[in-house]
Amino acid sequence: MSDFVFNTTPSVRQINGGAAKLGEIVDSMPFSSDRSEVLFVTDPGIINLGLAEPAIANLKKCGFLVTVFDKIEPDPKASTVMEAVQVAKLHECACVIGFGGGSSMDVAKMIALLANSAQSLDDMYGVNQATGTRLPLVLVPTTAGTGSEVTAVSILTTGSEEKKGVVSPIILPDIALLDAELTLGLPPHITAATGVDAMVHAIEAFTSRSVNNNPISKILAKQALNLLGANIREAVFNGSNKQARSNMLLGSMLAGQAFANSPVAAVHALAYPIGSLFHVPHGLSNALVLVEVMRFNAPVCGAEYAELAPHVFPDIDTDQVSEAVTAEFIEKLGQLNIELGLEAGLQQVGIAKTDLPKLASDAMNQTRLLINNPREVLEEDATRIYEASL
Repeated sequence: MSDFVFNTTPSVRQINGGAAKLGEIVDSMPFSSDRSEVLFVTDPGIINLGLAEPAIANLKKCGFLVTVFDKIEPDPKASTVMEAVQVAKLHECACVIGFGGGSSMDVAKMIALLANSAQSLDDMYGVNQATGTRLPLVLVPTTAGTGSEVTAVSILTTGSEEKKGVVSPIILPDIALLDAELTLGLPPHITAATGVDAMVHAIEAFTSRSVNNNPISKILAKQALNLLGANIREAVFNGSNKQARSNMLLGSMLAGQAFANSPVAAVHALAYPIGSLFHVPHGLSNALVLVEVMRFNAPVCGAEYAELAPHVFPDIDTDQVSEAVTAEFIEKLGQLNIELGLEAGLQQVGIAKTDLPKLASDAMNQTRLLINNPREVLEEDATRIYEASL
């Protein structure tokens, strides 16, 4: 067996209604100072829906001073991170809480590090470039998709609209709190897009050509797909089903653990420019290119796709030859997107054929991801994949 490293969040807590106990959870953490001020990082939608109120109330009840930073946008900007860092420093916050989707959690990771490190953000981009020690950090996902609560990755949009990543175990949180009750009100479209996003994480982790692809990630990827495949329809069409929501949240977390250690590849590389240039949510961006990237990869990793197929679709006939299983798997994933109500192609999110050269060119900048793809992707390959995804 090849050498590998597996890092994850040291404490994962599945607690239904746990957000209303957040103060008690944070109170159990060993703070590095006597101050009791925490920075609560979230987005305006979470605040407007009232999802954060029980958590903030419990924090205050437990004696914490709470500063709320609720300016997190989709595809969060590096400038937003730096604004939040100044708030954290001004209030001398001793702990950071990321409460929301992947954007809020990714920003919270960087605030916790930058507020306590002399290193600049520009010097942190890349793999294992970040240095210093971060503030105590708790992440609470409100969607079942990104897995950010267990990943050592933060994705930010720079001034040029290019997405860059900070990848370092330093930014893994101390605690990930999974509370399925926070996801009960998610609209069907967001539930579908984030759920497919989690599936992409598992599929790409399993087939990653990273030197750190490892047996733990492979096992987690399969279990994630078991949970996601069995529950995504129920979560989308009967969102009040708490068990389905809980299973989706757990599946998303397992997929996050998988790809945090066996990194994602071309689906994400081609999805990032869609998000950056056309402001399409990340999960939907992944869903829009998933099928065609898998068709492109199938000649070199079809057997691996065939191994995953029954974990998502138990009705697939695995007695067929491997190539047939893979083809059916890819076809069924495309049908699933449509069944769940997701857009069927890039044109439906405002992308025209004339936009594809720019998308392909920008995708080539995602070398950190493309190196993990089972098959080399050239710029002309990316263009053809986008064309087939129109």
